Amino acid sequence: MCIAGGRQSVRKIELFERELAETPIQMLSGEYGHNRFFMKRDDSIPFCFGGNKVRKAAAFYRDIRKTDTDVIMTYGSNSSNHCRIIANMAAAMGLACHVISPEENRERLYNTGLVERFGAVIETCPVTEVAETIERRKAAYRAEGRSPYFIVGGGHGYHGTDSYVKAYREIERQEQRAGLHFDYIFHASGTGATQAGLVCGQLLAGDEQRKIVGISIARDAARGRNVVKDSIREYLAADFDRLYREDRLLFEDGYRLGGYGRYTEEVERMIERVMAREGIPMDTTYVGKAFYGMTAYLQSRGIKDKNILFIHTGGAPLYFDRLAKE
Repeated sequence: MCIAGGRQSVRKIELFERELAETPIQMLSGEYGHNRFFMKRDDSIPFCFGGNKVRKAAAFYRDIRKTDTDVIMTYGSNSSNHCRIIANMAAAMGLACHVISPEENRERLYNTGLVERFGAVIETCPVTEVAETIERRKAAYRAEGRSPYFIVGGGHGYHGTDSYVKAYREIERQEQRAGLHFDYIFHASGTGATQAGLVCGQLLAGDEQRKIVGISIARDAARGRNVVKDSIREYLAADFDRLYREDRLLFEDGYRLGGYGRYTEEVERMIERVMAREGIPMDTTYVGKAFYGMTAYLQSRGIKDKNILFIHTGGAPLYFDRLAKE
């Protein structure tokens, strides 16, 4: 891939030059419990298979356009939707991309192949050396006269949080037009920016009538809650003490099923059920695992007759990884 340096050579991504269009909310069949289920299809955003990482990438894109960046750096695993989308964004902008990835569990997945096809460099290192490797690589680029822009894994940070504050406002507008209110909003909670943005949106709106539940796909509650809370604090800044409430941050770690990338036959059956009944693909690492966790959460607490919104945060290539293994 030929990479031209300098801000003048950076190409525009027209989709990202403006606010992303609303993603649809569709009603699901009544097969997942005694509630009314809806799904917000963030996987339908028209860039690189969609997902929450595209909302975040669009925010980083607008920031990068203000700089003299000539190489985008980020971190993520071999199954990372974030890395796939950032590599695609860099290629579309005509910029180099450098991904730092842990060398553990380097099973080759479709996301891995796509990152490579977009021309990104994938540098692996032991997970214990990730922070050191990132800093060393940034310093090396600067020594070469390059201008690296580093995006934290998963799109974590202010821009990622802000993208889901805007998504929360989008959901409010859709509710108003449809004449309904979601009692619960569920989603897969990973690096935490998606949940932080939704909670900030709720706090800023002063909405006391719903619960936002992040279903953890990896982290335990102690760490996961702290990471999300730190992002909320960063975003709300001076208004944090006035607006924040502990009972608004619902981080459920009871369905991690052994940790990142781990799943059970129950998750697989749920994925098959949703695909057959709704025509919606989900994966075992993020969305399918969280959807299964949501149904188990509702059932275990006897929650009935509520309007439930699940946010589909993308990951279509991972769905096909599962099929390839059969």
